[in-house]
Amino acid sequence: MNAAEIISDFASRPVDQLENLADLTAGQLLAHPGDHPNSISWLLWHSARQADVQLNALTDVEEVWTRLGYREEFDLGEIGDTFGLGHIPEQAAQIQVTDFSLLTRYLAAVLGEICAYAASLSPEDLDEVIDHNYTPHVTRGTRIVSIIDDAQQHVGAAMHVAGMVTGRAVGPA
Repeated sequence: MNAAEIISDFASRPVDQLENLADLTAGQLLAHPGDHPNSISWLLWHSARQADVQLNALTDVEEVWTRLGYREEFDLGEIGDTFGLGHIPEQAAQIQVTDFSLLTRYLAAVLGEICAYAASLSPEDLDEVIDHNYTPHVTRGTRIVSIIDDAQQHVGAAMHVAGMVTGRAVGPA
């Protein structure tokens, strides 16, 4: 496998895991077990938004959020233009998305764009240092992996919350 194939395989995993959540009700998507501010809906929205915002920073291409009409489809107003980092509970509570298909399509679209971007890069592009604020410095390839990992972590958290809400194991056996 080359780097683009590895990234593509890795990027497919968060979306593949969403099938474990497909039977959740609107109420379950919006539940806040233990009064935690982040619902399943918020976790899935954030998975895609953070990836979209970070991809935009890498490519300087308009976010999938606006370019492909997801801003209008989600209809969250200004809070939807954020990506969740630093949300206070009242802000997180404004993310009220009950259309599971929409959440899935948005994440799939963003991760698909990441795969296309990664496939366009040479090994030298992937090795380019793009952030000197960390030790070791962050390369373009490392940032791509980090974006996908963040999405996977939040999908995993959503599956954990789904288990709490449904009272059953959610996810691969």
